Amino acid sequence: MRFTNYLGLLAAGSLALASCNKGNRTATNPGKNSSTTGIEYNTDEGMKVTDFKKIPTGPGLVYIEGGRTVLGSQEEDVTNNHDNMERTVTIASFFMDEAEVANIHWLEYLHFIRKDSSEEKYKAALPDTTVWARDLSFNDPYVTYYLRYPGFRYFPVVGVNWLQADSYCAWRTAKVNENLAKGGGGSSKGGGLFGKKKKKGDAGTSAEGGATAASAGALADGKGGASIENGNSLPNYRLPTEAEWEYAAQALVGTQEVGNENQEEKRIYPWDGRSTRNPYGKGQGQFLANFKRGRGDYAGIAGSLNDGAMITEYVYAYPPNDYGLYNMAGNVNEWVQDVYRPLSFQDVEDLNPFRRNGVGDDAKNYDKKGYQSLVDDHVRVYKGGSWRDVAYYLSPGTRRFMAEDSATSTIGFRCAMINAGTNK
Repeated sequence: MRFTNYLGLLAAGSLALASCNKGNRTATNPGKNSSTTGIEYNTDEGMKVTDFKKIPTGPGLVYIEGGRTVLGSQEEDVTNNHDNMERTVTIASFFMDEAEVANIHWLEYLHFIRKDSSEEKYKAALPDTTVWARDLSFNDPYVTYYLRYPGFRYFPVVGVNWLQADSYCAWRTAKVNENLAKGGGGSSKGGGLFGKKKKKGDAGTSAEGGATAASAGALADGKGGASIENGNSLPNYRLPTEAEWEYAAQALVGTQEVGNENQEEKRIYPWDGRSTRNPYGKGQGQFLANFKRGRGDYAGIAGSLNDGAMITEYVYAYPPNDYGLYNMAGNVNEWVQDVYRPLSFQDVEDLNPFRRNGVGDDAKNYDKKGYQSLVDDHVRVYKGGSWRDVAYYLSPGTRRFMAEDSATSTIGFRCAMINAGTNK
């Protein structure tokens, strides 16, 4: 009897609690009037409060659930730089492109720049196709065909410097919000800017200093209808921070046991195990990334190519990691937002670490004028390894840097976006 009464009281308490929670105001149910002044919303006197469900997911993006992790080099530091020592940090959830920005996406960018802007800006946005040219190598076909030939449409764009990549992010923010203001939806599976193709070569249709989502939305309809307050515009597309990129590449969500907060397994690469080959199933023995196995060995021997690519590869080649991200190791290195400093790992904060322009560790500390250093405020980090790198650089913890106005045939990029309106 007592047990029955206890259950009844418990059920009543649960109903009371549910009823109490049901009456609380939320972002999607703010009520018809203010809970502090009682003034009715959306009247001549009251504040405008628009209907809000959630911000749509931007085209091409996948959700990266944040959390605690250990960043830093997981392998022996063969370069002896000691510039990414292990430390525990927390990364907030964010969004990231599922694949590298491809040639077709850059050609779309060039199309709209030529259509909407000046010839000067169009020329400034052109990738440097001469990055393929080598005095003692016959790469001439790539100089002419790699960017524009239809067969290379879904191969990663290269020859793009950091400044150009940053400008692309600002343009993409404005263009996506313009489309949203016109009634275009967010991304759907297999659609949007990054519509996934079934076969290679199939046809398909800022950050620091970049345009804000609100201003991009306001430009879209000319009336300011799309804005942050209305919740109908996307935040900035931007380059990921180094910490975000490394965290997304680790993809340790795939090793986490439910209900267990201990991270009992680490990864050298964005997949399980210590090998660069697939240990499972029908793909057993196949390489999991596009990289250089050794001197002169870019793809293996005819009839048994090890990674199937002499240069870059289809952006959806190789299995994705546990976040659903493709080619977070190999294919092309990728630009990130951070300015390079060798001691960033000990200088930056432990929540959403990021090294921005002109903060700490002054460039005067580095003797670039005397040719004793390459470090200044205009060198940016790139990560991930490429088709021309050995396996060591496939590890998420490795980092290198290059001048922000320089480009190579081994560096591309992908975009990221904050997870707006949440504390997770």
